[in-house]
Amino acid sequence: MHSFLVLSLLVLRIACPAKAHGYVAQVSIDGKIYIGNVPNAQPTPSIIRQIDDISPVKGASNPYMNCGQAAQLAGLVANANPGSQFQFWWKDGDGTNWPHNIGPIMTYMTSCVGTTCDKYNSTNAEWFKIEETGLQPGNITWYQQNIMDGWPANVTLPSNLAPGQYLIRHEIIALHLATALGGAEFYPSCTQVNILGSQAGTPTSSEEVTFPGGYSDTDPGIYDPTVFNTPVQYTFPGPPVATLVTSSSSSGSSSSSLPPYTTATPVTATPTATGQGMCKLQAQQTLAMKKRHPGALSRIMAVLIKGMHN
Repeated sequence: MHSFLVLSLLVLRIACPAKAHGYVAQVSIDGKIYIGNVPNAQPTPSIIRQIDDISPVKGASNPYMNCGQAAQLAGLVANANPGSQFQFWWKDGDGTNWPHNIGPIMTYMTSCVGTTCDKYNSTNAEWFKIEETGLQPGNITWYQQNIMDGWPANVTLPSNLAPGQYLIRHEIIALHLATALGGAEFYPSCTQVNILGSQAGTPTSSEEVTFPGGYSDTDPGIYDPTVFNTPVQYTFPGPPVATLVTSSSSSGSSSSSLPPYTTATPVTATPTATGQGMCKLQAQQTLAMKKRHPGALSRIMAVLIKGMHN
């Protein structure tokens, strides 16, 4: 069986040299769908800030850690409420499912101080974390696997969130290359919302971070030489989830295991390149077989999967 797994990865490495990256193609708020723009395409009005490249942000000090690759202001701001249910639909650049399944999903918010979010420059924004989602029970499979399988990432806003205009920074960190320093792949995406209501929940200054600045390349949850060892022991990077979330009647915790709303059908994105989505999916599904054979193959498989993404 070990020989079969290694041979499978070698074959896939030869057959599938294309890179696998992606972006947020669609957001739904309480079941209402908002379509995003394909990276680097002619933009149309959206609440999702458009990026110009599906490639990951590399390096925790990269200025694109803020909202993604050269993210541009979006033209729309969507209304939402404290406790609103958000769904973020991730796609590969070729229109197929999100291609990665190793690493956390986290969501931050920041107030669009002094203006509306469609005009807000978030370069110096101070972000607070409202959720972090990592491993499913058993500490072998990541919730990111559900996104690879075609499900959205589900996020509940804090039920006591103060009204105002906010950016929501929803992020996947892909850790398939994180056994090497600087190998982590960051995929931040920003969505512009206007929170209604009359609640009063706000973060404390000690719970806020900037991006870049919120992470270091040497943080345990970003540089992780043991990420392929099961059961996985993982430490989330960044600040803790803000106390306004933990004190809220809504937990604010994301659960990518939840099924999508029946009104929020997945978007079919226009491909940005001739991709080999199925081939890439097969490669990472082969790697997922590792969970049934922990330990011995960790380093070999990590090297092989790294080669498929370089």
